[in-house]
Amino acid sequence: MNNQQKLVDAFCEALGVAPDMVTDDLTYNTIKEWDSTAHMILIAELENTFDVMLDTDDIIDMSSVGKAKSILSKYDIGF
Repeated sequence: MNNQQKLVDAFCEALGVAPDMVTDDLTYNTIKEWDSTAHMILIAELENTFDVMLDTDDIIDMSSVGKAKSILSKYDIGF
């Protein structure tokens, strides 16, 4: 499984959304499933999936799927 698929799976698991909803344009608080509680679940899912510990600033900045990719790239995770 490549990193793109792992990312999509993490978002689907954390937010309870279908894979086709997980696009780079999906942003925080634009769907009811991605609220503040789900955001923290998503962070935990991403940390477990990619075996990283995200900085607080990165957690706050993770405002979209595209931004999640950008942030994870700082941890040497390529997409």
